[in-house]
Amino acid sequence: MSDSTYPLGENAAESLRAASGRPFGEISLDAAVSGELTADDLRIDAGTLRRQAELARQGGYPDLAANLERAAELTAVPNETLLAMYNQLRPHRCSFEELQSLARTLREEYKAPVNAAFVEEAAVVYRQRGLLKRE
Repeated sequence: MSDSTYPLGENAAESLRAASGRPFGEISLDAAVSGELTADDLRIDAGTLRRQAELARQGGYPDLAANLERAAELTAVPNETLLAMYNQLRPHRCSFEELQSLARTLREEYKAPVNAAFVEEAAVVYRQRGLLKRE
């Protein structure tokens, strides 16, 4: 993949798919208005995010690439679960052990090792800064 591929929606649309598997080219305002699209048709595919990460890295944006890779991992997590995890990461919501359990869930159930490491790091920082749940 090269810089000439960016933006993917214009230069590689034929290879893009929604989370549902629907080809990018079939997603349109007309399809939405007619009720043909589902929520998964409007969700991004992990592969697309990984391709965007690769382009960001090639373009000299390693932090953006890392964010896109984390996002790609999280596409496997159901929205309700993701929202619950977000709330668990708010200060004073979880104990150190609960955050470690969340990291294990990300790693083992959702195959999201980068996000799991991020939560493990947060647990340590929360402990250092007194941001864990008080029991």
